Amino acid sequence: MKTFSLAVAMVVTATASVQAADLAAHYTKAPAANWTGFYVGANVGGQWGSGDPSTSTIAIPGGYFDPTSIPAVNAVGAQSINSSSVTGGFSAGYNWQVNHAVLGLEGDINYFGFRGSAAGTALYPCCAPDTFTVNSSVSADWLATIRGRLGFLVAPAWLIYGTGGAAIAEVKGSFNFSDTSSAAMRESAVIRDTRLGWTAGVGTEYAFGGGWSLKAEYLYVDLGRASATSTNLVRSIDGLQFPGNVYTHLLDLKANIVRVGVNYKFGEPGAARY
Repeated sequence: MKTFSLAVAMVVTATASVQAADLAAHYTKAPAANWTGFYVGANVGGQWGSGDPSTSTIAIPGGYFDPTSIPAVNAVGAQSINSSSVTGGFSAGYNWQVNHAVLGLEGDINYFGFRGSAAGTALYPCCAPDTFTVNSSVSADWLATIRGRLGFLVAPAWLIYGTGGAAIAEVKGSFNFSDTSSAAMRESAVIRDTRLGWTAGVGTEYAFGGGWSLKAEYLYVDLGRASATSTNLVRSIDGLQFPGNVYTHLLDLKANIVRVGVNYKFGEPGAARY
């Protein structure tokens, strides 16, 4: 009886060992996150910023304006436009992982949604009760960036990074001057300029497996100053022009962007197999 029990115990032990070995042979542990590779992604967030348009002109002998009117016109023409909106778009990039560092290059294009307007009216210092009005509007529908990324892995799946590079957008501005004098003066100009500016920011990204990762990011965008000049000041009652009264129109667009996104990296090894 003791011999039979010992034999049974040996068979059970051997069977368990074979099953364990077979399971080990068919199980491959999921590898640690590998950040090297090409990825695509999508993001959504919000922007807030300022456009700061300005309208100014000059006094000339024989021109339309009394010299005292120039400082008044220029002061009213220095305006501020604030904008905020939802943003969203698509991105693509490539990362290189070197030990705990991750270097990358990323490009994206997004709906920007920057738009706003401003208006100001004042009395002519020389000629009350006649007044003048300056109207401005600024818009930028899309924004693209091309940025480098430099990050550090605080954990195998958790990246913190800084980013910076070029920002590109088509910036549009519209400007109008008018007054209530008997001459009914008017002037107008437009700006439509694809601006090359700069952007910088910080972000964090977490890889949760299968090539997928989530990110959160802040960017500051400065598109610089766009300008236009106009010589079309005209007296509406008879069409007489005053080309010597040159107008200068400027806009200076800056914005902050906060967004979250999801990325998918190609070539990621599959999940664990059983």
